[in-house]
Amino acid sequence: MPKLGSSSPVKLASLYSGGKDSTFSIHRAEQLGHKVVCLLTMHPAADDSPLFHYPNSHITKYLADAMQIPAIDRPVAGGTKEDEMKALGESIAQAKAMYNIEGVLYGGISSLYQKQAFEQVCKDHELEPVAPLWHSDPTEYMNELVESGYKILIVGVSAMGLGKEWLGATLDKESLTRLASLGKKHGFNLTFEGGEAETLVIDCPLFQKRLDIRRASVQWDGQRGIFEILEAALVEK
Repeated sequence: MPKLGSSSPVKLASLYSGGKDSTFSIHRAEQLGHKVVCLLTMHPAADDSPLFHYPNSHITKYLADAMQIPAIDRPVAGGTKEDEMKALGESIAQAKAMYNIEGVLYGGISSLYQKQAFEQVCKDHELEPVAPLWHSDPTEYMNELVESGYKILIVGVSAMGLGKEWLGATLDKESLTRLASLGKKHGFNLTFEGGEAETLVIDCPLFQKRLDIRRASVQWDGQRGIFEILEAALVEK
């Protein structure tokens, strides 16, 4: 089958959490001429999921509408890697049957754990794994997001140096400078690839409408927390 970056377009299903990486990977793939024909959103059982984004996964239905891309949603019955791999395999099989996909797009940057898991599921279903952000330079990548018009909220934190004040914060040039300093001090990656924080894109060039958050709450246990969106809607830009 055609590879990403070849002259022939590839029909892709995209693993989609609503976060910066899964959203920008769609942007990057479409810039290369490929077509994302459906989204795959997994809803893990708990916030310590080894493979999937947990906070506000229900909000992806709005973002799918904003991009006008059909979505396949699937809850994950258990919390083990095996449970998550099984659920993902079922979603991929459904996407292959419904949309005749040739590959699966995901927003991995440096996590070998996720890369190996996703590549194995793709191999099982004879599909091409596609990771256009792989090995992106963290500083360049994060600045490109902001410069490209991505409006991104931090919706989960679980790392030393990231306190309650970051929940619901917007990523911009100033916050990226502070995050880079905190990352050096406390040893976390600026892209949050290790799960130090979770993000949600509320507007970007891919969206025909933007997400308006009407009501939200902050859950904080003293070391980690979630910015939970309770009510939201799509509005005109």
